[in-house]
Amino acid sequence: MPIYEYHCKNCDQGFEYLVFGSEKPDCPSCKSKKVSKLMSPCGFISRGSGGETVSSSAGASSCNDCAASSCAGCSH
Repeated sequence: MPIYEYHCKNCDQGFEYLVFGSEKPDCPSCKSKKVSKLMSPCGFISRGSGGETVSSSAGASSCNDCAASSCAGCSH
């Protein structure tokens, strides 16, 4: 059961929700059903054969200095 990030189109709030099956959550702030699922960066570290870090999570890609709370709010 994955936890997804959502954004409410009605009240502009962001929230996380533990999903059971194919259900779609209501916004916890305003109870609206007008929500959209956000893309969340995954966390991983890829190591080379010598143990050096080859790449890291999606959140560390091109937006190292980004102050947005999610990629949906990023202007890059």
